[in-house]
Amino acid sequence: MDSARRLIESVFSKPSVFKNKEALYPEYVPSILPHREEQIKQLAEIFKPLVTSPGSISQRAVLVGGVGTGKTVTARAFGRELRALARNLGLDLRYVHINCHRDRTLFEVVTEITRQLGAPIPSRGLSAQEIFVALLNFMDREDIYAIITLDEFDYLVNVAGSDAIYFLVRIYDEYPEKIKRVNYILITRDISALRRLDPATESYILKHVVRFNQYSSIELFDILKARRAEAFHEGTVSDDVLRYIAEYEGIDKGGDGNARAALEILLLAGEAADHEYSDRVSIEHVRKALSLVNPDIVVVNDLLIYLHVHELLLLKAAIRLLRRSGNMFARIGDVEREYIQLCEELGEKPRKHTQIYEYVTNLKKMGIIQARVSGKGFKGRSTLIGIGIGPLESLEKKIDDILTNVIGKKHGSTS
Repeated sequence: MDSARRLIESVFSKPSVFKNKEALYPEYVPSILPHREEQIKQLAEIFKPLVTSPGSISQRAVLVGGVGTGKTVTARAFGRELRALARNLGLDLRYVHINCHRDRTLFEVVTEITRQLGAPIPSRGLSAQEIFVALLNFMDREDIYAIITLDEFDYLVNVAGSDAIYFLVRIYDEYPEKIKRVNYILITRDISALRRLDPATESYILKHVVRFNQYSSIELFDILKARRAEAFHEGTVSDDVLRYIAEYEGIDKGGDGNARAALEILLLAGEAADHEYSDRVSIEHVRKALSLVNPDIVVVNDLLIYLHVHELLLLKAAIRLLRRSGNMFARIGDVEREYIQLCEELGEKPRKHTQIYEYVTNLKKMGIIQARVSGKGFKGRSTLIGIGIGPLESLEKKIDDILTNVIGKKHGSTS
């Protein structure tokens, strides 16, 4: 038996498709943000006075959009670049990022701002308001400016309440003589969450709103392509793999338009390739990744036992083709031919073409397969069938177990 050290060393020394896995992590801030250029320009317009006439005004912007639409990474990238630009102009601008899902009270938020700015202010014995005023004095002494991002802002609104938000964002109403050093980016999934604020605070906050829509499959492909260049060794991940993930998640293809989820799928697919000592990430590796992130895999496995025998045979035929070709999709005509051959092998009478189309429609409705009309890259128009869940090998084994039981009983009863 190998020693523990040898086992560990064998894992450490094996080749990897990754050159920088961290480039796919949620907290990673890339140098390029495809399809968020307009939002960065909007933020630049909003915070332009911070650089052109520092201290003249306290600015705030609200970033609104669903999960995985790039709000957080855009805020972080903007803060990083604006800080560098300000430094070149001799301005000490700091960027502070707070997740209000974790820090939900005014006291927690204020002490975290203080910590990130490195202000030597003791929190014991002082109220949140007293700490914040002391922080403003520290910023005056050190000539510091700050953009404070309150991520998941709706949690702070719910827990801390309207008075706390008013205190934070309108602090200079109470101290009008002070230089305006504090600015805010407020991130929320839904702008309706801010309706819990009093009307004066709500209207004040909503002066500058930057919206983030869910990503289309084309946009996700561009994002994945940019991250591939940073995360993987050249030639280990094909465009087809990226396209498969992008089409699975793209809002225009029935997905959530979630870039974070798409990047997680790519990360898990790469890890699956490494686990198998493969020098390339395949579509089957993506299917394995989807089985880890997609809760529907459990539902689909439960649904299989309720399918008609010929639905199972058609599904098995599609799996056979996809496993053999390694492609994302197979033409329905090819699947039908494979299905007929499968029926002959098992002694089943194949169903007619119209019935097969009904099976495809039903399997799609149940979320077991993907079906769409062919587009660019295919000759002529045809229905394409794909399977997003996986791995296909285990899915086929499950189908085989059911077919063996059902067909075996059927043939046994007629013998």
